[in-house]
Amino acid sequence: MNFTALALPIFELSTANYHLLDDVDATIQNPHPQKSIEYYLYLKNWIDAVQWHLEDIIRDPQIDPIKALEIKRRIDKSNQDRTDLVELIDSYFLDQFKDIKPAKSPKLNTESPSWAMDRLSILVLKIYHMQQEVDREEASESHKKACKEKLSVLLEQRKDLTTAIDQVLEDFKTGSKCMKVYKQMKMYNDPSLNPVLYSKK
Repeated sequence: MNFTALALPIFELSTANYHLLDDVDATIQNPHPQKSIEYYLYLKNWIDAVQWHLEDIIRDPQIDPIKALEIKRRIDKSNQDRTDLVELIDSYFLDQFKDIKPAKSPKLNTESPSWAMDRLSILVLKIYHMQQEVDREEASESHKKACKEKLSVLLEQRKDLTTAIDQVLEDFKTGSKCMKVYKQMKMYNDPSLNPVLYSKK
């Protein structure tokens, strides 16, 4: 089974389950065994879903500034959690391909498999919300028509992205490409690397 055939339904289930409550403070009910790849994929999409809605909330022009700052810091933490989880999932892929002998001159990829999976997770959320706009009863027909066209593009992107992910994983499996992972090394959350933070000491 291709990896995206495993991951895509998990992302879609997480997205659907989040919207049953539609609450950024809802407790995640992950149905998969802890530390399994399925568990991490479900968690990845849940983090993305929560952050999606935090980004919506913070754009309210009448939001209380103190509340906005609180949400901004929560988004920063979410971004770090998201990055950490992507790198954890990449460890899974590295383990999968650790015994593969690469070709003499293997090609490299511009991103790791997990960052591609990150884009797929967010694409699932885009599709879900664009479908909501298509189905929104009070919306104008012109709005629905425009959203249908956008939805068609998103669905094509999903097809292309899942195909590309599975192709690159097959390339890693055969050794025609070499998987390398570069840590994001985000600096703004690190008090030893962010000059605004270390200058306060």
